[in-house]
Amino acid sequence: MNNGLHFRPTRAEISMTALQHNAEVARREAGDCKLLGVIKADGYGHGAIAVARAINGAVDAYAVAFIDEALQLREAGFTQPIVLLEGCFSEAELPVCAHYNLQPVVHHQGQIDAIAGARLVKPLAVWLKTDTGMHRLGFAPAAVEAASRELASLKQVASVTLMTHFANADRVDHDLNTLQQERFAELCASTSPTAAISSANTAALISSAIDLGTDANQWCRTGILLYGVNPTTTAQTEQLQAAMRLTAPVMALREVAPGEAVGYGSRWRAERASRIATLAIGYADGYPRHAPDGTPVWLNGQQVPLAGTVSMDMITVDVTGLNEVAIGDEAELWGPNLPVTTVADAVGSISYELLCRVSPRVPRHYK
Repeated sequence: MNNGLHFRPTRAEISMTALQHNAEVARREAGDCKLLGVIKADGYGHGAIAVARAINGAVDAYAVAFIDEALQLREAGFTQPIVLLEGCFSEAELPVCAHYNLQPVVHHQGQIDAIAGARLVKPLAVWLKTDTGMHRLGFAPAAVEAASRELASLKQVASVTLMTHFANADRVDHDLNTLQQERFAELCASTSPTAAISSANTAALISSAIDLGTDANQWCRTGILLYGVNPTTTAQTEQLQAAMRLTAPVMALREVAPGEAVGYGSRWRAERASRIATLAIGYADGYPRHAPDGTPVWLNGQQVPLAGTVSMDMITVDVTGLNEVAIGDEAELWGPNLPVTTVADAVGSISYELLCRVSPRVPRHYK
């Protein structure tokens, strides 16, 4: 055991100030709506406990994917309500939810049957999910009213929040947004007009794709915005701050003659006399192996291109255009100088994936 001591200089710097700032932006965007801070997947790779601490006060509750993630927060001392977005996978989880004040999403009949047969120390607040068009989780619209009535009749249930999820809230002009919104509004009106509801994710929160209204019963869910990323291409919001700065040092430098190749598979070949820097980060750290040549890296005040296939522990970049570079210089893979969305676009991915895939062997340094 190293008792938290890390010698390897590769690291992910997490800015608590940026997390707090972004949560405050989300709070202002939400207006009168309640705010659910989504910190699943270990806070999108930032550390769930640290994120929960940073956004505490700006959000009204937390959301995680499943019960194991919620219990980590409870063990760390957080007492706020926690929503389980995937719900419960077995009946054995229900007494734990009741004991720890966890609020499961219910998205199929088997989960209702399990609640009906459960012996609980106190009733549960549950979230009833309806599938209005994303076709991933949730009751079909025709089955929602019956499911809501059944849940409301159970002594094991304290309250029911109706929820859905938009498939294209990041695309303001997508036809499915209107259709899903209409379906959900009709369901809410016919099922329980006064019930708390939740439909907006981050993209819906900051775009005009979804009409949030001013209903204080609306729960808005915010995830990626907390980490400094705007998931839309058109919606504008207050200036967000990158919460993660992923860095790695230059560990080697070499001159490569014209025609010589670099890296596994000899994919990149020098077209001129070139200088190559090797950085101490690779796909085992979460940097995408499929990143193509030219993927940007920030080094000594400018972008330099990836040159060659990503290895398990190292990448190589072309620093021929840099006036000064030395072993030990710090490169930024993404962060305040190089937005993670820019890297995601270059590698054909999304910012969510890149942030979540930063592996546990990369130390998190909280600032």
